[in-house]
Amino acid sequence: MYFTGIIIAVSTFLIIGIFHPIVIKTEYHTGTRFWWLFLIAGIVSVAAALFVENVIVSSILGVLGASCLWSIGELFEQKERVRKGWFPMNPKREHEYK
Repeated sequence: MYFTGIIIAVSTFLIIGIFHPIVIKTEYHTGTRFWWLFLIAGIVSVAAALFVENVIVSSILGVLGASCLWSIGELFEQKERVRKGWFPMNPKREHEYK
């Protein structure tokens, strides 16, 4: 039996699931100020995936990189969701939403 597909699927599910609260917490505590960290992590992960021979590890790195890059947009969308009142606003950064 080959478990490669199952391992990649579960890893993808977990990575995407982990990035959801990461984006929410990052926006709450720092706003969109550190979007560039997601960019660097995404580029490094995708580039690393190109050089890893193991299919599982390469796939996981690719998914991680894509999730980091996708999170940049989600970080700015999260700011809009907070502005609409769908998520709690950090009272220390209230001035950023006006």
